[in-house]
Amino acid sequence: MTEMTARAGARSNKIWLASYPPTVPEEIAPLKHRSLGELFEASCARYADRPAFSSMGKSLSFAQLGVESGKIGAWLQAQGLERGDRVAVMLPNVLQNPVIVYGILRAGMIVVNVNPLYTPRELQHQLKDSGAKAIFVLENFAHTVEQALSETDIRHIVVGTMGDMLGLKGHIVNLVVRRVKKLVPAWSLPTAKSYRQVVAEGERLSLKPTDVQPQDIAFLQYTGGTTGISKGATLSHANLLANKEQMSVWLDSAFLEKQRPEQLQFLCALPLYHIFALTVNSLMGVATGSHNILIANPRDIPALVKDLQKYSIHIFPGLNTLFNALMNNAEFQKLDFSSLKLVFGGGMSVQRPVAERWLAMTGCPITEGYGLSETSPVATANRCNSKEFSGMIGLPISSTEVSIREDDGHEVDNGNVGEICIRGPQVMVGYWNRPDETAKVMTDDGFFRTGDMGYMDARGYIKIVDRKKDMILVSGFNVYPNEVEEVAAMHPGVLECAAIGIPDEHSGEAVKLFVVKKDPDLTEAELKSHCAANLTNYKRPRFIEFRDQLPKSNVGKILRRELRK
Repeated sequence: MTEMTARAGARSNKIWLASYPPTVPEEIAPLKHRSLGELFEASCARYADRPAFSSMGKSLSFAQLGVESGKIGAWLQAQGLERGDRVAVMLPNVLQNPVIVYGILRAGMIVVNVNPLYTPRELQHQLKDSGAKAIFVLENFAHTVEQALSETDIRHIVVGTMGDMLGLKGHIVNLVVRRVKKLVPAWSLPTAKSYRQVVAEGERLSLKPTDVQPQDIAFLQYTGGTTGISKGATLSHANLLANKEQMSVWLDSAFLEKQRPEQLQFLCALPLYHIFALTVNSLMGVATGSHNILIANPRDIPALVKDLQKYSIHIFPGLNTLFNALMNNAEFQKLDFSSLKLVFGGGMSVQRPVAERWLAMTGCPITEGYGLSETSPVATANRCNSKEFSGMIGLPISSTEVSIREDDGHEVDNGNVGEICIRGPQVMVGYWNRPDETAKVMTDDGFFRTGDMGYMDARGYIKIVDRKKDMILVSGFNVYPNEVEEVAAMHPGVLECAAIGIPDEHSGEAVKLFVVKKDPDLTEAELKSHCAANLTNYKRPRFIEFRDQLPKSNVGKILRRELRK
């Protein structure tokens, strides 16, 4: 089969359509807006009096969000920055984040999202690679910017504080952050301006309209570098507008049998600099006139639970690790979950034991989906009106094709494992200034090679088994870490776990399992016996190492690559 034949097969045999909810169309309608800025302004006018974002007890209405973001956009234009210039945003989930991001987009510029916990080396790489000319940063991370500035194009630095938009309470918050918790290391950036200073200057300026086109770049969303050096996924306004529309029709199906609240409330515990929260929380929230509850530090589970006690949350996007951590909190177990309408699981595989416990505790199933920075991100999702956890990553969403292929481009038969390849309007333009890297992941017929291995069943549902590079080869047999981890997680004494392959002179590789105990009395022999009862011999962990914690990204993904080191 040639690449063109595979293309025809993917195009003509969309078996997943028969599994769609009745309200979901095969294709999304033509985009209603030319740019994210245009969509944003329409929502701010339509939902003016509604709360858009809340943080630490302070809310910002859509009208206020429009006014404040306009000040940021006008200030950037006044500094001589032009349409298409890159502006870095290095902030956690605070009210300034959406204000700044939408201000940049309205000014016709490109947002470069930056993980605030980057080291100076990682930050410098991203600033140099993107060619960013300005950066907005929270004072907690200003010391990192100070160390990363050399050899970058940064001309403008704006430093904010946790309390900048919290009114009188902000002074107390800043005092606690600086003096009590000592979360602001010393820094020196003589040319930097404060966020409040920039807002005051922007208030005297007018935002100039910019003729942003759908194919113009909106975001440089840097990947985690799992396949090498970190690369910027170039996402256009059309990419994100399409993914917003794809998710909107999918979300609507959640209310086929449930009443839709007048205003949806989203929990935004995942960081807005990550593509999952950026699109599913911020963009979807703005587009639907919803209210996002921003959580600045989701690792502080007790504080997160206190926020959950204050609000009736309808939509909860999260990760397996977050769901697991919450369920092990006694106060979370006492919450009233009757308002929950939809729980999205993404970013990493949701383990069945976690999903089943979540359903039993909350009464709301985890709806797992799948995507990447390169796909804006959502590419597949389970039905939002499902009443149980499927263990699959779902169906290709509207206007999206998924082709499961071998390395040579041949499409495999249903049920066989191959590389998951995606084509649709949400697929990135390419990697920023990396035509060579783009060529490696794009097929001749326009499919993006995800690097993830999976299969499609007869209904069109897709099961992801693992990344190519994470696959363990034991005596010629493929072992997928996700399967080992899911089995280990079924043991009641296991809190978290991760499996990797380590060199073995007899079998090439052997499975090693890293475990954080939930039951302090759990033994290696007991866990090995459990695995032996559930896994064939070559899949069983030969080695088990107990640890106090596992290395994780700031989104909460367990980092197998760190364990390999």
